[in-house]
Amino acid sequence: MSFAESFSRFAKWTAHASGRPATFGIAAAVILIWAVTGPIFHYSDTWQLFINTGTTIVTFLMVFLIQNTQNRDSTAMQIKLDELVRALTGARNTVMALEDADEAELVALKARYDALAARARARAAEGKKDAGDETGEGQGEQGDDLASP
Repeated sequence: MSFAESFSRFAKWTAHASGRPATFGIAAAVILIWAVTGPIFHYSDTWQLFINTGTTIVTFLMVFLIQNTQNRDSTAMQIKLDELVRALTGARNTVMALEDADEAELVALKARYDALAARARARAAEGKKDAGDETGEGQGEQGDDLASP
């Protein structure tokens, strides 16, 4: 098993385990034990350093584990959305894999969708059916194509 596979497996397990109530209980117990031992150690610098170091290490490592989990979840979500776009009749396949587009492409495409939304709101204000209505009226109308700016 490669390092990447091992890390991914560990990250999945850790993300699952860290979100459980028992894990929160364990963390709360550690803090409680630390607080109760304060008078025993006379609230020394070492006593304070112990909790500071421990929480810093856990936080530092959790950042990478959480990011790994979010990256994996985001990729899975994008694949699912791409499949929905691909499967829907009338959907624009050009919007698949937009997460790989550069900023300028995203800004231009968003502006086009904003214009479509504004036209749809104007049509709705006039009492006309929206493209998303069950009747399907309004779909494919002149000017609703993304190819036109």
